[in-house]
Amino acid sequence: MTAILQGKDNVSEQVLYMALELSNKTWKLGFSNGTKIRQKSITAGDWVELHTQMDLAKQKLKLSADCPIVSCYEAGRDGFWIHRDLVAEGITNHVIDSASIEVNRRKRRAKTDRVDVISLLRLLMRYGQGDRQAIRVVRVPTLAQEDQRRLSRERQRLLKERGGHSARIKSLLVAQGVRLEVGVDFLEQLERCKGGSRGYELGEDLKAELRRVYARYQLVHEQITCLEREQQLRAEQAPSEAMGQVNQLRQLKGVGWQSSWSLVMEFFSWRDFQNQRQLGACAGLTPTPYTSGESEREQGISKAGNRQIRSLMVELSWLWLRYQPDSALTRWFQRRFAGGGKRMRRIGIVAMARKLLIALWRYVKEGRVPEGAVFKAI
Repeated sequence: MTAILQGKDNVSEQVLYMALELSNKTWKLGFSNGTKIRQKSITAGDWVELHTQMDLAKQKLKLSADCPIVSCYEAGRDGFWIHRDLVAEGITNHVIDSASIEVNRRKRRAKTDRVDVISLLRLLMRYGQGDRQAIRVVRVPTLAQEDQRRLSRERQRLLKERGGHSARIKSLLVAQGVRLEVGVDFLEQLERCKGGSRGYELGEDLKAELRRVYARYQLVHEQITCLEREQQLRAEQAPSEAMGQVNQLRQLKGVGWQSSWSLVMEFFSWRDFQNQRQLGACAGLTPTPYTSGESEREQGISKAGNRQIRSLMVELSWLWLRYQPDSALTRWFQRRFAGGGKRMRRIGIVAMARKLLIALWRYVKEGRVPEGAVFKAI
């Protein structure tokens, strides 16, 4: 009787583990029942074939047809639609942070999709059996939360694109000994400018190319203006928790539209941080000490989190020093780092970026105004 009961318990605990290694053309699938491993390849995005392979895996690995499935894949280009579809079908899925995956430290190691999917599968089994340090699971936003990040991210890409067009125009002109600012009257200046020290006429093909590049520059500039106008309109008219947080942040001197919008949409409105360690780690602002025997050194910040927020906080820290000179954070920076050289101040501003991020998070979540901070005059 005991043997029969144990057998029934084992059947009820059967789990099909599935790892997906995603690429543009094919998906590598790895299946396991905890002991045996099975691999298959399917066409990328073929959902019918994916279900067929899951059913076959249950048969080949001697699992019951209704056993639960636990799956995983790396966060990347495919985003979260696969996760949402798997979860909607009752499958427990984990989106894994690629930086947390263990790798072989040999100088030369095999790296193929076949090897990667097996490694991912083994880590998933360890995680499913209770080893919570085996992988780091990404927090998946809802469709609405993911969509609300689009405006600020699109604006960042457009800013880079506009800068590229501006640099191209200036480079073409410098090659002819001409230096012009790219402004609203650029085309008028282009018609009047002469090349070299003797003032020769610029080539017609060169002028035509400059006009085309400037047209692209203007188009991108107009799109940036429209996005910024849309952001302000939403903050003023859309009654939501996220918009309330944006307006709350921008009341502080030194915190503007774009910084408050990015902080809220990327971090504060949907990520459920439990403590300041999680907050700093998600921004990649945590220290990475190296201690081995008598060797001890600091390797700098991890840079493993959100790159946009990390760079934003460094910029915002410099603005905070300027517009919040009497705050506790500014006094701390002046006391610790202002008396050093440039390198010391660069180190200090990164440390302050982490402290400021934590202070703004507490201000948004708990209403605790950063010590000594002042608000903008209305």
